[in-house]
Amino acid sequence: MEISTLATYHCLAFVWYFFVTYSITHVRTEERPSEVFLYGGQWKYLTVLNLVLQAVFYGVSFLADVLRLIKKLRCAKSVISSRDLLFSVLAFPVSTFVSISFWTLYTYNRELVYPKSLDGVIPLWLNHAMHTTVLPFAVLEILVTPHRYPAKKKGLILLGFVAFLYISWVLWIYSVTGEWVYPLFALFSPAGLAALFASSLAIIVSFYNFGEFLNRMIWGQSKFCF
Repeated sequence: MEISTLATYHCLAFVWYFFVTYSITHVRTEERPSEVFLYGGQWKYLTVLNLVLQAVFYGVSFLADVLRLIKKLRCAKSVISSRDLLFSVLAFPVSTFVSISFWTLYTYNRELVYPKSLDGVIPLWLNHAMHTTVLPFAVLEILVTPHRYPAKKKGLILLGFVAFLYISWVLWIYSVTGEWVYPLFALFSPAGLAALFASSLAIIVSFYNFGEFLNRMIWGQSKFCF
């Protein structure tokens, strides 16, 4: 794909994610059901954090494209390294995890992740923007842009560290409010919850490996080390 076309795509994707993030973070307070958006606001939900992550990623991608267009290759190289790290370690595995886990649980029992009371607050298009379109966007990014993956050990350490930070945030909210971010968590004992977190981490690691596999199959082997 031509750099100019790629820049246009990344710019549009950035604008889209910025718009979706703005839309969900500006849900009117008086419309929010009492059990949702309390301590931590929307920032306790992985879905919303993923929207911010995707906006940042596509913003960095657009900047890299612009630098390549204006022949600032030295600066572009540094930005491209950041872009590839963001995509490989976070943007692809997190968006894939958000979409697949949400719709799996929603199909089983929506009250565990997305109470029916939210239907009157969050329009259907916004629900799909947060939980559905993130997956095809991630796959399309692999199809249109080659990404250099870090050494496997370092990539997984970074992914695990970010997962640890989010789990710590979830546990902190529970310690302060006595309420779980997702009703699903209340169904488990401490040991069961630890097993759930561990299995979720294993799943997101598998998505990391799947993204690396797809990238290698489409673009060939292209790793970089720090």
